[in-house]
Amino acid sequence: MPGSRTRRTLTALFSVTVFSLALNACSGSAGQDDDTVNFGYIGDYNGASLLAIAQEQGLWKKQGLTAKAKVFNNGPVQVQALGSGDLDYGYIGPGAMWLPASGKAKVVSVNTFTFADRVIGQPGIETMKDLKGKRVGVPEGTSGDMILNMALEKAGMTTKDINKVAMDPSTVVSSFTSGKIDGAGIFYPSIDTIKKKVPGMEEVASTKDTGDRFPTAFVAGTKVPEEKNRKVVKVLQQANDWRKKHPEESIALSAKMLNVSKAQAKADASHVETLSTDDLAAKTKSGEMDRWLKKLGDFFVRNQQLDENPDPSDYYTGDLYREVHSG
Repeated sequence: MPGSRTRRTLTALFSVTVFSLALNACSGSAGQDDDTVNFGYIGDYNGASLLAIAQEQGLWKKQGLTAKAKVFNNGPVQVQALGSGDLDYGYIGPGAMWLPASGKAKVVSVNTFTFADRVIGQPGIETMKDLKGKRVGVPEGTSGDMILNMALEKAGMTTKDINKVAMDPSTVVSSFTSGKIDGAGIFYPSIDTIKKKVPGMEEVASTKDTGDRFPTAFVAGTKVPEEKNRKVVKVLQQANDWRKKHPEESIALSAKMLNVSKAQAKADASHVETLSTDDLAAKTKSGEMDRWLKKLGDFFVRNQQLDENPDPSDYYTGDLYREVHSG
């Protein structure tokens, strides 16, 4: 049932490594200090690039804000932290979009479109049918879970046809490389790590094959003041346009923040499509963004993660995004 799935996913363990985006210490809990932004992210190019740029370009200071960021293993745990007041903002992939759609957060900005998700198999496992009855690891509620369920659906299968094992992304990597699981629903850059240790790994299914658009997004807690949302969206828009104009520099800044090589960050970025703020605002105005979100919502209903598919305007603050852009 959706409720039990949510509870299982949102009680996952998460990393508490802190990356400070400002030199000044700050106090007060999330959402209560208008000058402090507590921001969660995932340690990859999608999750880190705009935060790295905002720091380097001094964009938080221009809006009178002090920002701190904390890295998490996945989006659902960030949404849990938003609900408890430990975060103001977080980053989620498309597989976690069902959480704001269920009223647990607000999407304040679409970030990128990603094609990084795969179902992978041990050498010799080439189709979804080959995974029947096999152990398949997946971080529940994430885009890895999303591509696994999409691939099962396309193959005429369900999760009852496999032995699905819930685990965090790092455990998926270690379990697959040690042969403890036969397959996984997982994403880049974790897959790059797996490939180095299991060179015969098979990519069984991919978001590249669906023809759909899979948005990543920044989300806010439901109690964050609108004026803070306005300032943060402005920072994200400015950082987004800098990233679009300076792709190589953005990769370098992301690599520095993530403490990885430029080559690793570049490989990660190769699975990402970036759009300018002009494009994102235009697609919001035209309704194209709503159509993408609605299509994702239909999938989440079929997957029993949502009881019903709400209007995207219930959880995507597109009007605010356009107002800030035009201002």
